[in-house]
Amino acid sequence: MSAISETSTMNNLIKLHPVTASISLATTILFICSSLRHWLYHSHALDLGFFDQGLYLISTSQTPIVSFSGFHILGDHAAVILYPLSLFYRIYPDVHWLFIVQAIALTIGGFPIYYLALQSGVDRDRAITIVFTYLLYPLILNKSLFDFHPDAIAVPGFLFAILAARSNRLILFSIAIALILSCKSVLSLTVIAMGLWLIFCESKRIYGLLSISMGLGWFIISTQSIIPMFLGNDMGGVTAAVASRYSYLGNSFVEIISNILTKPDLVISKVFSLDTLEYIFYLILPVGWGLSPKHLFPLISIIPVLAMNILSTVAIQRNLVHHYALPILPFLFLAIIDTVAKDRHLLKTRRNILIWSAIAFILLGKVGYLGSYFATWDTQQATTTAVSKIKDTGALLVTGEIAPHLTHRPIVKLAFDAAKSIDLQQFKYILLNQKHPGWNSSIETIEKLRSRAKESGIFNLEYQQNEVYLYVRK
Repeated sequence: MSAISETSTMNNLIKLHPVTASISLATTILFICSSLRHWLYHSHALDLGFFDQGLYLISTSQTPIVSFSGFHILGDHAAVILYPLSLFYRIYPDVHWLFIVQAIALTIGGFPIYYLALQSGVDRDRAITIVFTYLLYPLILNKSLFDFHPDAIAVPGFLFAILAARSNRLILFSIAIALILSCKSVLSLTVIAMGLWLIFCESKRIYGLLSISMGLGWFIISTQSIIPMFLGNDMGGVTAAVASRYSYLGNSFVEIISNILTKPDLVISKVFSLDTLEYIFYLILPVGWGLSPKHLFPLISIIPVLAMNILSTVAIQRNLVHHYALPILPFLFLAIIDTVAKDRHLLKTRRNILIWSAIAFILLGKVGYLGSYFATWDTQQATTTAVSKIKDTGALLVTGEIAPHLTHRPIVKLAFDAAKSIDLQQFKYILLNQKHPGWNSSIETIEKLRSRAKESGIFNLEYQQNEVYLYVRK
C-alpha cells in the first residue's frame, strides 16, 4: 500500500508540473518587471510609497500615519492585512517585499482554478489551458506594473473560498473570507454578493449565509467604526477619495446605497453608456472564447464591484490597467470553467485558445510600458547617488517617483504642483529631479522649490548632477 501511495503522490506531482511551472515563471516575471520599474524610478508615492511608509512605521512600532496623506493607514480602506504584512519589514525593511507578495497573489490563483476545473469535470489538458489563459489575462501583468494594492491578495482569496465551499471545507472557507475582508473594506459587498450566489445558484446555504454575515458584519464595523475613527471624520466611513468619486450619489455609504436603490435615474445614464460598454468589452475580450450566456451565474458576485467602477466619476476605474477590476477576475474564470465543463465554449482546441489569449494579451497588456520606463535612464545613476547620500530618517521633500525609495521615515512630503508654497523649514532634505519632475508636478514647480531652498539660507546644495538636486539643511 505504501508503494502505491508513493507512486500516486509522484504521479500527482507530475500532473501538476505544468501548472506549478507556469505559475512560478509568471511570478518571477511579474516580480522582475515591478522591480525594474522601481529601479528606474517609475513607481510612485501614490500608492507604493503610501503602503511602504505605513508598513515601515508599523514594523518600527510607530503610529502609521502616512505623512503625505495625513491620516492613519487604517483610515484608507481598513486594510488590517497590512499589520501581518509588516512582519516582513521586521525581518528586513524593503519595498521589494510588496512586489513579491503581489506577484505571488496575482499568480497563485492558478492553483484553485486548476482544481476547480478538475472538480467541475474538465479534463486535465483543458484545465491547464484555463490556467494559462488566467496568467495571460492582461490585468495580471498590468496590475503588477501599477505599484502595490492589498486588493491583489483578495483574488486568490476568492478562488480558494469557492474551492473550499465546493469541497465542503467550512473552516478553510471562513479563513479565505477573513483574508478577503482584511484587504479592503469595500470588498465586503462582493463577499455579500458571493453569498447570495452560493445560496441560490450553488445550493450552499451554510456557506452563503456565512459569507453574507461575515461580509455584512465587516462592512458595518469597518465603515461605521474603524474608518471614521482613524480618518477623523463623520462621513459614514467614506474617505475623501471615495466621496469625490460618488458625491453625486451621497455623502456616506448608507446614503449612496440608498440613492442607488431608490433613485435609479441617477445611475441609468452611467450604466447605459458607451463608456460602460467599452469597459465591459475590455473585460470580456481576453476570455470571450470561454463564456456562454447559460453559465454566467457566477457573475452575480461581481455586481457590486462592477457597479462601483461604472458609477465612479474617475475613468481609471474602468480599464484593465489599475486594480479596480481585480475582484471581477475570479468569478469571470469561474464562469469559463462552468462553460468549458459543459463543452459550450467557442474555441475547442488548446492551440486556438492560447492564440486568442496571446493576442488579447498583446492588445491589452501594457508590455510597452517596460520600454517607456527607460525614458528616465539618463538620470537613473544621478538619482541613485543622491538617494544614497540621505543617511538618516530626517524629514524629506521629494518628487513623487523618487519617494518610494525613501519612505522609511516618519515625514515625507511630495513636490507636487500644489506644494510650491510649502514650508521648507520642516525638512532636513529636499531631493528634486528637474529633468523628470514626474506625475502631478512640473519643471516650473521644481524650479520654484529650488529657488526657495537657495534663498532660504538654511540649505546647502549637497549634490547636483544631471538636473538632480539634493539640498541638506545646514
